[in-house]
Amino acid sequence: MRVRVVSSKNEIPNLNPNERIVHLAFRASNVDFLNLMKICPRLRAIQVPPSYHKTMSKAIKLFLEMQGIDLLEGDVWGHRKDIDEYFLIEEETIGEIEAMISGGATVEEAAEEITKRTRLAPDLIKYIAKSKVTV
Repeated sequence: MRVRVVSSKNEIPNLNPNERIVHLAFRASNVDFLNLMKICPRLRAIQVPPSYHKTMSKAIKLFLEMQGIDLLEGDVWGHRKDIDEYFLIEEETIGEIEAMISGGATVEEAAEEITKRTRLAPDLIKYIAKSKVTV
């Protein structure tokens, strides 16, 4: 699974329209969110850093929810944008999440365990569990 890392609003017009998950590494305005949704009509999740998540307007959160786009809180630890524009989540990690859920673990338990080992954000793990695992 790939998460497209966007470092500035100047990158939004150049995004691939097929992006499904985007991490915004800058403090985006409401207009930036609207532009992002216009450029990427298949968008399913947007991840923002915890510091920004706490200060986002309720209006944009509600709008994203109405559009069926999940707003995730978290960082992409250890990612270097100068090397690759995508943060990759290994299939092995996705398999571990699937196995834990299939084995009877709750989504919260899986998120806690996987976060300890991979440093993936708990919201991202919960999103993967929701979207990839059929219970």
